[in-house]
Amino acid sequence: MKLKSRLMTGEEMSRALRRIAHEIIERNKGANGLALVGVHTRGVPLAERLAGLVEEFEGVRPVVGKLDITLYRDDLTEIALQPVVKRTEVPFDVHGKSIVLCDDVLYTGRTARAALDALVDMGRPAVIQYAVLVDRGHRELPIRADYVGKNVPTSRAEVVKVKLVPVDDEDGVELHEVDG
Repeated sequence: MKLKSRLMTGEEMSRALRRIAHEIIERNKGANGLALVGVHTRGVPLAERLAGLVEEFEGVRPVVGKLDITLYRDDLTEIALQPVVKRTEVPFDVHGKSIVLCDDVLYTGRTARAALDALVDMGRPAVIQYAVLVDRGHRELPIRADYVGKNVPTSRAEVVKVKLVPVDDEDGVELHEVDG
């Protein structure tokens, strides 16, 4: 893969997350009854950061969960013979909660569908909203994000790579061209 452009710096990412946190607070009329659930891998630190920002703005920190969707994917057989399953940790009852599902990139919508299936298997939230750092288009399912850091039109021959501390060594979003 070849780097084509830098879509967001760490500072731009921070600004986008602050805006998203304000939008979440506004739409949910505060932070009471709010929970954030990050989709492994990079949705988890995004959920943690958003929870910290909501706490900074509202004085109330939403509970945060971590969701592994590996076994809910519709392309499980194409991923690997032995897929790596991470740990789902949702240490609260989802029933009646306003849940904001957090992920790094929205592309075809299949990851979001798998995450919705996993969440609904845990109970019946009052509402599920979807927050993503980057929406790159190319939907294959009727799914849209409620909160978007940046909309980036891409081609299918491009890859959006999100870098987040602590998973990566820096914060930023890059657009790469697939070789070949």
